[in-house]
Amino acid sequence: MSEPLTYVLEGDVAVLRMDDGKANALSHAMIDGLQRCLERAASEAGAVALLGRPGMLSAGFDLATMGAGPEAARALVTAGAELLLRLYEWPQPVVVGATGHALAAGALLLCAADTRIGATGAFKIGLNEVAIGMTLPIFGVELARDRLSKRHFTAAVIQARIHDPEAAVAAGYLDRIVAPETLEAELLSAADALAQLPRSAYAGTKRHARGAVAAAIRETLEEDMARITGGR
Repeated sequence: MSEPLTYVLEGDVAVLRMDDGKANALSHAMIDGLQRCLERAASEAGAVALLGRPGMLSAGFDLATMGAGPEAARALVTAGAELLLRLYEWPQPVVVGATGHALAAGALLLCAADTRIGATGAFKIGLNEVAIGMTLPIFGVELARDRLSKRHFTAAVIQARIHDPEAAVAAGYLDRIVAPETLEAELLSAADALAQLPRSAYAGTKRHARGAVAAAIRETLEEDMARITGGR
């Protein structure tokens, strides 16, 4: 089996590919790997492009860890929240390609990115936590509130509505959709164009635009994570 996470520098773009052969679950290993990739990108790239394997971006947090008890679930979700916040505030442009399904924390990867391009197809995108009996953590609610359409927010977040790629554009998970065979090229083109923008101006404006939301999430994160008991 190939590595579940790979990093390739293509011009000015750090390309991160998730492929664990299954659901591209956000395990501790995947989260730690993504954090290391961001550190590397900071020193050698102008933008970050993240994508999954054909048919799957990510189905969310690793279920084996989530089912291993409250402490294990709390530790994983906390690590995931920190990764999502880092992506949301990352000073470089972050472009994510929804190569397929993007559910739960996989959908939050889209909310944390700057530009989101999805593949057309019979894919499911959305926050399904309520439908499976889980309360969406505050960081997930606030990331969704910031990025999703206000008109779709209640259905998407509280009522756990799942969208196909076309509907995901209207809801605000995606900016546009393209044919699966052209997704990677479109993603790299978008990332390369963003990498050419003045870097300090991009980082500063992004900080001003997102700093208040990130600060509010951080203020609630410890208490929010303390409420996680067995994933409910």
